Amino acid sequence: MGSNGFARLALPLLCWKHMTTPVARDRAPIHFRSTQAEAHPFCFVCSGSNPMGLALRYAPQPDGSVSANFLGHSALEGYPGLLHGGVIAALLDGAMTNCLFAQGRPALTVELKVRYHAEVKAAEESQLCAWLENDSHGLYQLRAELKQGGEVKAIATGKFMTRHE
Repeated sequence: MGSNGFARLALPLLCWKHMTTPVARDRAPIHFRSTQAEAHPFCFVCSGSNPMGLALRYAPQPDGSVSANFLGHSALEGYPGLLHGGVIAALLDGAMTNCLFAQGRPALTVELKVRYHAEVKAAEESQLCAWLENDSHGLYQLRAELKQGGEVKAIATGKFMTRHE
C-alpha cells in the first residue's frame, strides 16, 4: 500500500500491441524517468510526490509501449463497486502521456476520446497499455487500453502536441 492507502502494483507486463520504430525503443530507458520527473513532478496519475494521487508506475516496454497495473479503491468509485469513468479516462490519458515520456517527448493532450466497453471493477486489478500510432511534426497520435481479467474494458485515442516551455 502507498502512503495514501492506494495499492500500487508495478509489475512489468509486455504490452499486447506493437508500436513505433527502433529509434523510439532505444530512447525509452534513457529518457523516461527524467522526462516524467521534469514534466510531471506533481501529477495526480503518475507522480509519487502527490499525496492525493495514484502514483502509477508506467514501465517502458521493449516494443516502445508503456504498461502499468492498477488496483483501485472504493474512494475512486462512481457507481458502487465500479471505477469512476473520469478515473478511467485519467488512467488512459496518463498511459499515453507516459508513452511519450518514454521517448523523451513531453507533450500536452489536445484531444482525448474514450470508449467504455464494459464496467471496470474498482477493487479488481487492471492492466493499462499505451502505444504511439503516428508522429507527425510534433503532433502525436496514441492509443491506450485498459483490461481486466484479459478483457478490454476501455479504449482511448488521443492527440498530443509537443510542449514548448
